[in-house]
Amino acid sequence: MKIIGNIEFTITENSSERVVGTMPVQTGILNPFGLAHAGAMLWFGDVCATVLAFGSTEIAAGTSGFPLAINLNAAFLGNQKDGMFTATSTFVKKGRTLSVVRTTITGDSGRLIADITTSHVPAK
Repeated sequence: MKIIGNIEFTITENSSERVVGTMPVQTGILNPFGLAHAGAMLWFGDVCATVLAFGSTEIAAGTSGFPLAINLNAAFLGNQKDGMFTATSTFVKKGRTLSVVRTTITGDSGRLIADITTSHVPAK
């Protein structure tokens, strides 16, 4: 069995205290039941959290201090078959050696789809 997917999203806001992204619910992220795959939602949320934890530094291969996720907790509370997801990442704790980020993903109607908390440490 061959499975092909395609995840596409856009960071629409990036400040020192908040990152917001949008991701269309499209064929490439749907599970066999026609709903968004949890892994696609988790990747989306994790990337938004990582961008926030990294701060104003441009993300590029080999950049020091990249925020490695050391813990990830996700609650999937809803789903949808089409439309748009919006992820909003904010700090729970912003530290030099450990940052904790909460990311909520909402659907078109503003309904909570996922609540994700990630912990990050800077790579050495």
